[in-house]
Amino acid sequence: MTMKSVAPASLSVLGLLVVPAVHAESQGELALPATSVTSAYEQQSYKASDSRSALKIDAPLRDIPQTVNVVPESVIKDQGAQSMEDVLKNVPGIGMSNGDGQRDQVTIRGFSAIGDMYIDGVRDDALYFRDLSNIERVEVVKGPAAVLYGRGSSGGLINSISKKPNFAPKREVGVTFDSEGKRRTQFDTGWADPQGNQAYRMTGAFEDSDTFRDDGYIDRKAIAPSAYFKLSDDLELNLGATYLYDKRLIDFGIPALGDRPVDVDRDKRFGSGDADQDYARSEVFSLTASLDYRINDDLTLTNTSRYYRYDLDRNNTLADTSPTRFVTSPDGELLVKLNRGNVARDEYGVFNQTELKQQAQLLGMQHNLLYGVEVGFQDKYQRVFSQNNVAQVPVFGDGLVPVPEHAANLSSKGTNYQETTGLYVQDMIELNEHWKALVGVRYDIFGQEYDDDRVQNVDLDRTDKTWSPRAGLVYQPDQIQSYYVSVSRSYQPSGEVFAVSPSSEHLEPEETTNYEIGAKWDLLDSRLAVTAAIFRLERTNMKTADPANPNLTVLAGEQRTDGFEATVSGQLTDKWQVYAGYAYLDAEITKSNSKTNGVANEGQVPTLTPRNSANVWLVRTLTPQWRVAAGANYVDERYTALDNKVVMPGYTTFDAALLYGEPEWDMALRLKNVFDRDYYASAHGSVDLITPGAPRTLEASLNYRF
Repeated sequence: MTMKSVAPASLSVLGLLVVPAVHAESQGELALPATSVTSAYEQQSYKASDSRSALKIDAPLRDIPQTVNVVPESVIKDQGAQSMEDVLKNVPGIGMSNGDGQRDQVTIRGFSAIGDMYIDGVRDDALYFRDLSNIERVEVVKGPAAVLYGRGSSGGLINSISKKPNFAPKREVGVTFDSEGKRRTQFDTGWADPQGNQAYRMTGAFEDSDTFRDDGYIDRKAIAPSAYFKLSDDLELNLGATYLYDKRLIDFGIPALGDRPVDVDRDKRFGSGDADQDYARSEVFSLTASLDYRINDDLTLTNTSRYYRYDLDRNNTLADTSPTRFVTSPDGELLVKLNRGNVARDEYGVFNQTELKQQAQLLGMQHNLLYGVEVGFQDKYQRVFSQNNVAQVPVFGDGLVPVPEHAANLSSKGTNYQETTGLYVQDMIELNEHWKALVGVRYDIFGQEYDDDRVQNVDLDRTDKTWSPRAGLVYQPDQIQSYYVSVSRSYQPSGEVFAVSPSSEHLEPEETTNYEIGAKWDLLDSRLAVTAAIFRLERTNMKTADPANPNLTVLAGEQRTDGFEATVSGQLTDKWQVYAGYAYLDAEITKSNSKTNGVANEGQVPTLTPRNSANVWLVRTLTPQWRVAAGANYVDERYTALDNKVVMPGYTTFDAALLYGEPEWDMALRLKNVFDRDYYASAHGSVDLITPGAPRTLEASLNYRF
């Protein structure tokens, strides 16, 4: 099926926002005063000026030769975002997966980012739904980033910046309710020593919510204490801990019929007749310690250590996705088969990063150098039971039936051990007043072992040694304009997140290379940021079937995405703020010997990858206390599997909000999916299981500061 393009319409929306502002800047008509607009409740700009993720040094976004999308705390708060899905709908080029109903999972520029989650620059690849109560902002680095982060990051990575203690602590408690049954309490409190030697902070959230899906619920508890100690004039210690408990109805969504999702009410569930049997419960604990030592004015040494523990108990019933999934009852009713699964995961990991930052004058040029060493170990145990055709239920009617609590067949049981050692160096060079260069390289040794407790005498072992380079050049003719070119490469080992297998133990890593040309403008007296980039992203040496023996795997596949992205963020005038983006992705499997449901993968579009996507969020200040907001999200058609047979139709949803703020408290009324649009928010990404989007929902929140 041909994917329809709405690029002209989407670009027109951005044009209405960008062109007048750019033109006015050139004519000198919209220059804002030097001081920011203030009110009884201080509003923060939507424009982010720097990134902590792209270079692991404090650097202005205009100096970074790469696309970096920063969703700041001000946008998260105004939109009432409380999940990674809520935040990432603001980032162009993102495709949503339902993550087996148990985890955050997206694609970036057409490539899966299942393991590309980080917190404060440290890998966070456990498979769970993250809570935002302790997150200050979210940064998405587009393109390969292995030069600083190691394995993975084909299309990019997501780094969440956590809230830290400070010497102007806030004390805030808030509640949120919505028309679908959300009930959430969130708090943020702190204390600081007046002498500036120590500070403490505690954030958390408690949620006991219903959802729009039949029998849907979320039971969540999150708490995150942190502390700062100034040990001397040059030595600082930051400590942080997090605990998250999350239990919810596990929801794989609905099946497909023909080339579309089945036409049923969006709340219809395909699961066990006993909803208590369908749940995912995860617990995540982490402890982080970071030491910062200022050696002198030019040298700073940082050492960060993190320990985490993750436990998952998943029990799911889902619609079958095989070609024979539908049957007809004796009275002519269409039925779908149900499958049952039980998954247990228990894992822990330890990471340590030591980084030295250096400012130096060499050969008449200013150098901002970063030297780093990373070591890590992860122990991942998993046990999986599965059973097909445990029941058959009506596709278009009610009739959920009991299913076995425990699936009959042990599919896998084993432990995956992963060890990482990485050495990296990066240099941001100021060549002269107008030119900057970025160069970096990393050497990784990534070892994997897998002990299979189900099959005797299976002990797999593989070690990869890889180089990951990056280079970029930036031209800045003045303080407004910045233009760049860059190239970067990442590697994806066979057991990047999951266990290495007998079919992949012998395979070298896949490689992804990104070529990018872009521009960044700081307009309207640096109140408005506009970015644009074109890129080619190529993944080579991909695993595909051996043409001589389809049961074996060889490295002969390729995938490519050609694309364009643009964003606008910040203040349009003293009363208007905007956060908007657009992405065009021309993605294709360019080489493959594999087939999906009998259809050759070569020439197909990668799953969950919309050709066009766009988002806009506009806020208008009415009085010092009152603001109104409106937003829209457009997502083009997406395929649910690599056979490209089943299509999720494109959609546009609209949101609106009324915001009120005082120094001591604020409130918000948000109407999401204003026109009650039926749409499909995500899918599995490998098979035809599709998650409907939420209906029109009225949400109210109140925050009190003391």
